[in-house]
Amino acid sequence: MVKHTKPNLSVNIGNLVLKNPVMVASGTFGYAEEFSCLLDLKRLGAIVTKTITIKPRHGNLPPRTCETPAGMLNSIGLENPGIDNFIKNKLPFLKKLGIPIIVSIAAEDDPGEFYILVGQLDKISAVSAIELNISCPNMQKNILISQDAKETSALVSSVRKLTRKCLITKLSPNVTSISDIALAAQDAGSDAVALINTLSGMSIDVHKCAPRIGSWVGGLSGPAIRPVAVKMVWEAYNKIKIPIIGMGGIMDIDSALEFFFAGSTAISVGTANFINPGVSLEIISGLEKYMTDNGILNLNNITGKLKACEDLAR
Repeated sequence: MVKHTKPNLSVNIGNLVLKNPVMVASGTFGYAEEFSCLLDLKRLGAIVTKTITIKPRHGNLPPRTCETPAGMLNSIGLENPGIDNFIKNKLPFLKKLGIPIIVSIAAEDDPGEFYILVGQLDKISAVSAIELNISCPNMQKNILISQDAKETSALVSSVRKLTRKCLITKLSPNVTSISDIALAAQDAGSDAVALINTLSGMSIDVHKCAPRIGSWVGGLSGPAIRPVAVKMVWEAYNKIKIPIIGMGGIMDIDSALEFFFAGSTAISVGTANFINPGVSLEIISGLEKYMTDNGILNLNNITGKLKACEDLAR
């Protein structure tokens, strides 16, 4: 009888150790408590919270979401209770889970707001990592920090001086070269980059001659953007050395594997949570089965597998 060694799914992102590489994306999983009756949260590799700002935000005008071909358009506008309320009322539940908690943060007006948020979160041991959301397309701004390499570098560099916690920079696909922005984040001290955030999009109700969402323009997510996301992960992987957290239309184990092959160290599941709340756990099981079936003992042997195939073909 052949004894199979259980594959090692653990990954390192900076000083953060995940027992498996599957996390849930910010803005698609609330603060986790909403999903507690639907799946065993403790099995997740990590939870990324809904993005937090200093003051409470009511978000954008409804309607805030609409279905699109193979995807979803949203313009939530970073609705959240604010940092003080989050720490008091949301974090206690998350702390009890015993898995890494990554807190996503954003600034409303002044980039200096990031410094205040990081200063508060740095003191909290329950916070495992901080995600800098510099790429949300639903804040009614003409240009995002993540659309400029110099601004990205300046912000990450300043934040890096304020904390030793794992620092993740979430990037926008609405750029000319995402690999250049990723390199700027890396060189400024980010431990990892998360890509991609949503693509800017619009949907019109032709019968009413009106936009389908209140803010007219929103962020497109779901399977429709997956080819773009995979390509951008691939481009960044070939230019940077820090880990990449891939996301964008991951719906099952096959689509998850695309991201690993392209160069992701970990993945984050977003829109799929609205369709199947247990999909992240299914992907974890599917990943373990894939590795077992193919005799792969360590997840690192999958990351960037496409590049290895490319090198062999030369």
